[in-house]
Amino acid sequence: MFLRKSPNHVFRRLVTGAVVLTAALAPTFAYAEEVEYLTQSNANILWTLIAACLVMLMQAGFGCVEAGFTRAKSAGNIMMKNFLDFSVGSVIFFLFGFALMFGLDAGGFIGTSGYGLTGVGESDMMWTYTFWFFQSVFAATAATIVSGGMAERTKFSSYIIVSIVVTGVIYPISGHWAWGSLWLGDDGAGWLEGLGFCDFAGSSVVHSVGGWIALAGAMVLGPRIGKYTEDGKAKAIPGHNIPLAGLGVFILWFGWFGFNPGSTTTADNTIGLIAMNTSLAAAAGVLGAMVVSWFRYGKPDISMTFNGALAGLVGITAGCATVTPSSSMVIGLVAGVLVVLSIEFIDKVLKIDDPVGASSVHGVCGAWGTIACGLFNADGGLFFGGGASQLGVQLLGVGTFFVWAFGGGFILMTAVKALFGLRAEKDEELKGLDIAEHGSESYNGFQLFSNE
Repeated sequence: MFLRKSPNHVFRRLVTGAVVLTAALAPTFAYAEEVEYLTQSNANILWTLIAACLVMLMQAGFGCVEAGFTRAKSAGNIMMKNFLDFSVGSVIFFLFGFALMFGLDAGGFIGTSGYGLTGVGESDMMWTYTFWFFQSVFAATAATIVSGGMAERTKFSSYIIVSIVVTGVIYPISGHWAWGSLWLGDDGAGWLEGLGFCDFAGSSVVHSVGGWIALAGAMVLGPRIGKYTEDGKAKAIPGHNIPLAGLGVFILWFGWFGFNPGSTTTADNTIGLIAMNTSLAAAAGVLGAMVVSWFRYGKPDISMTFNGALAGLVGITAGCATVTPSSSMVIGLVAGVLVVLSIEFIDKVLKIDDPVGASSVHGVCGAWGTIACGLFNADGGLFFGGGASQLGVQLLGVGTFFVWAFGGGFILMTAVKALFGLRAEKDEELKGLDIAEHGSESYNGFQLFSNE
């Protein structure tokens, strides 16, 4: 005879079956979670390595821009300095720069662990190696910005000392203030981070630091021979290869897609927006600089337009992940206008000879991009209903980076000048640093000595 089972009995059987099935599938669920974690972790490593390689390519872009905007007789010396920045910078950043920037925090001001990447756990090893490589190319970028402001008249041996101090001390210490938590989390957080300072990919941390040190170097060195007349009027010293400079700008634009989107260090769905903001800002910077130069000079100036692209890229670097695409165009447009006015002001009013406009492109436009976060951040910006709190923190950060980088750079340049000599001899500068410093010419058979 069929016995009808009670609902409670059926329910208990179902629950028991579910428990048994869950227990049986638990290893499968755990395995799936592990696979998902490893997949994302490996994707993060791959994306960060690709981005780092793109940023490393920017060294070639900087070299082309600097060489193209200056004279043929020192083109090889300029390329040597860019190689030097990346090479000595990598070694110094490995030995102690990385530790000062990302090690365990000491009062919010300096890192104190990880020298030579010591103390890295085996489980964190692959990611730490990847993260170090990504950060090392940023350190080299900060150093190579300095080269542009000091072009055509700096002793190569003395420049090596400058590059070592920039990548090993000046850049990493201030970088700790804003980015110290990126490796060890809260254990490495710097004091500006604690205030909510926003600089996603380095408008101030990388670019303003390099630009302000370049300004200090140009001041201590003095202008190139023939740059100013006896009555103090600025004379243009045209670059020898504008197409090379243009190629360099395009390389930098391309490399910036590693610089900004790569700063996520995560392969996620934010990198598309960051890349979009980056490119729009650069395009707007081109238009801003071109139009202003057209009105001021009667012609759309080529070198100013090139610098407009770089100005837009530098300007958007701080807020590339936190602003809207329309805001990114405004930020880039303003940067393009600023760079033209700033280059003129530094060259003609302050009478500081910055051959490639490094202090304007990176220092001034980096400061603007950092301030722009306080105005345009979609969450917390003044123009988006966030009040003035974020803007105040951004202004504090901009001032701090200027005082640290320009002050530290000025002390460094003055010390090197006093101890070793910073500037090449007059006859060496007239011949060109390729022959004087390296015993060869960049364009053998075509080079003519210049008395200017």
